[in-house]
Amino acid sequence: MKKIIISLTAILLASAIWAAETASAIPKLVDLGATKCIPCKKMAPILEELKTQYSGIFDVEFIDVWQKENSKQAAKYNIQSIPTQIFLDKDGKELARHVGFISKEDILAQWKNLGYNFEPKTALENPNK
Repeated sequence: MKKIIISLTAILLASAIWAAETASAIPKLVDLGATKCIPCKKMAPILEELKTQYSGIFDVEFIDVWQKENSKQAAKYNIQSIPTQIFLDKDGKELARHVGFISKEDILAQWKNLGYNFEPKTALENPNK
């Protein structure tokens, strides 16, 4: 009986965690590059700005594929060149990808082409600004 209760508790907990994660799921921009790559270095402040201005609207993630611990991510996304930006919907499905440097304006234009019309947070909503 104890095993059944423990198993049921684990299932309920896992279900609650999954529900919380999917309820707050938002689109994501994944940038796969390296901290020592010149175009990737130029992308860094753009990604930080997007992360701040669009926090809670879409996620921004940088993955350094030259780090040994991230090699599986590079394989998962089939990265051939860096930087590569992958636009994912709220379910993690790839919508588009871009290889090379991309400006903030072009990133936002790509989101718009994909049907998303994101508005940045205002200064009141974003106290870090």
